[in-house]
Amino acid sequence: MTATRHLPDPARRAAYGLGLRSETIAALFLRMKGYHVVARRHQTPVGEIDLIVRRGRTVAFVEVKARPTLDMAAESIRLYQQSRIVRAAEAFLSRNPRLNGYDLRFDAVLIAPGRLPRHLPAAFDAGR
Repeated sequence: MTATRHLPDPARRAAYGLGLRSETIAALFLRMKGYHVVARRHQTPVGEIDLIVRRGRTVAFVEVKARPTLDMAAESIRLYQQSRIVRAAEAFLSRNPRLNGYDLRFDAVLIAPGRLPRHLPAAFDAGR
């Protein structure tokens, strides 16, 4: 008898696929704006960072949000998520000292059907 793998429910699979597609769109959009993608879906012990990008002497930690409208996407970035992203960025930086001295920023890219992505540089700060 073979063991069957437990597959997530269809809604979770769809959400995962939407997240991957949205992050790909955001990465391409930022590349067209002159950013270099340093990492995608970077896992740390305290959370995941959707995209880490660099342009010149600026490193941006990017949260990608896909919703039915751009306004809904913007509203979906909650304080607890911002805090998690800041902690994850600190963990990333502690393991990447080559980025010491770079300007750091927390951006968002908003994705909605039928609309161009919206890049929000400095969408939130580290609360320092």
